[in-house]
Amino acid sequence: MATIGKILERNANRAPEREALVYGETRYTYRTLDNTVNQTARALAKRGVSHGDRVALMSPNSDLFVLAYYALLKLGAIVVPTNVRLAPPEIGYQLDDSGARMILFDPALAHVVETTLKGSPVEGIVLSHLDTWPNLQQLAQHESREPLPEMVQEHDDAQILYTSGTTGRPKGVLMDHHRVIWTGLNVVSGVGLREGERLLHVAPLYHSAELDLFLMGGTYLAATHVILREFHPTTVLKTLAQERITAFFGVPTMYQFMLRDPSLDQLDLSAWEIGMFGAAPMPPSTVVQIGEKLPRLVLYNLAGLTEMGPGGVFLGGEELRRNPGAAGRAIINTEARVVDSQYHDVKSGVVGELWLRGETLMKGYWNKPEATEATMHDGWLMTGDLATIDDQGLITLVDRKKDMIITGGMNVYSVEVENVLITHPAVLDCAVIGVPHPDYGETVMAVVALKPETTLSLDELREYCHQRIADYKIPRKLAIGDIPRNASGKVLKYQLRQQYSKS
Repeated sequence: MATIGKILERNANRAPEREALVYGETRYTYRTLDNTVNQTARALAKRGVSHGDRVALMSPNSDLFVLAYYALLKLGAIVVPTNVRLAPPEIGYQLDDSGARMILFDPALAHVVETTLKGSPVEGIVLSHLDTWPNLQQLAQHESREPLPEMVQEHDDAQILYTSGTTGRPKGVLMDHHRVIWTGLNVVSGVGLREGERLLHVAPLYHSAELDLFLMGGTYLAATHVILREFHPTTVLKTLAQERITAFFGVPTMYQFMLRDPSLDQLDLSAWEIGMFGAAPMPPSTVVQIGEKLPRLVLYNLAGLTEMGPGGVFLGGEELRRNPGAAGRAIINTEARVVDSQYHDVKSGVVGELWLRGETLMKGYWNKPEATEATMHDGWLMTGDLATIDDQGLITLVDRKKDMIITGGMNVYSVEVENVLITHPAVLDCAVIGVPHPDYGETVMAVVALKPETTLSLDELREYCHQRIADYKIPRKLAIGDIPRNASGKVLKYQLRQQYSKS
């Protein structure tokens, strides 16, 4: 039997003095981490948390997030990781939908939690240092450090992970211990992580990628987890150097900011061997720049969905450098297909929908059987991602079904256009959407965030695109403004479509 809490306990026994967790000046060995988790679990049990209870966990990255997460899982509770950027109505929706009995939160979020819980039966407990709420650290400090009784099985539910909501209201993806553990194992095997790696966590731990791929995968290997509360390119680069980080995962925008940071060329990053990215497409031009700036770094593209753990397809090393725009092949222990509207496998180069299946496939959407049935077919996850597959099995994602633009009967894949726009010297960030057109149904619109002290007109942008993509793909409209992204780095295109649909 394997459970998430049992894996932590085993590491405390076999590598007790190995450094497990680093947050600021605070450092835990595996023995200390497991002991503190046991104390925290006992404190939560005294507050009434028991097997099967749903408990929301709302905090930026910190050691206390990790302690609370593992403590809840040791009790057999179901953790509901909650995005710290949500507004009270959005938090309230997730608490109501999941049936959470408690929310554990960072003290910086006290005001938003207080607003959310007005008139609610949900109990709030602050993770540390706030006199007006019960304090989990204080509650735990006098509890026993002894291991807890066996109360959790491998197929007990572990998480409800709310999808990022790029197309509307999020749904809760239900995962058990078995699925979470295999999610970590798949990425560990796929990218070649080894025991004792030093992992840097900067992407939010409340997101499935950082939580299940790297906290879980790294803990399985008794890795050292170095945690930063938030992303700042200079701080990340300095931490990579000072902590001798060997593996790091970031969203593409993180890499783009790091590439532009002057300290990149001044620091000793020789320990950094594996760089992983995901959650959003990486422009091929950025892959090339990373190869030029960090030639020793083995880069991996991880393209997956929360509904798969997250998991899906991956590509790395020299093959990624040769095919910088590709997503890759099915990751270890996963199957992938690209199918047409009749559910038949497409021929090489033909666009179809990506389907996935494997050990990490979700149990379903929490309390939404109809949505679950609409997303799964015969054990396969119908991802909603449009892709091609070549004769060698290499998959390239071209767009989300809902993001494909049809203009005058021609299909335009927004990612292809974005990969051109991001190479323009004035463009810092961009998104391409379809907006209504009276004659063509839709027309292509670019929303662009500019680099400091630059300007860009529609005519200039169209001229730049003319030698790079077909005319019907070139934006007919341009808006200059910020690009809304969720915490995992995905562009919220439905918001842009709402904003510009009448422009």
